Amino acid sequence: MITGKVLLIVGLLLALFGALLTLAPGLFRWFGKLPGDIHIQGNGFTLFIPITSMIVVSVILTVLIYLLQRR
Repeated sequence: MITGKVLLIVGLLLALFGALLTLAPGLFRWFGKLPGDIHIQGNGFTLFIPITSMIVVSVILTVLIYLLQRR
């Protein structure tokens, strides 16, 4: 019962996020370019670790989940 609602909400959020990326690609241009994101290029390899960007995403998701569970 509750699993179905959660899956429905997650699916709608993914669809909304996909639509935003398609219709406004410049909206998330900041992602991966924040101070603290590690980007190393060498001979034949690239290492990218978006530490700060993932912290921002984690905080946003934590706040959203908290607000949804408060009801």
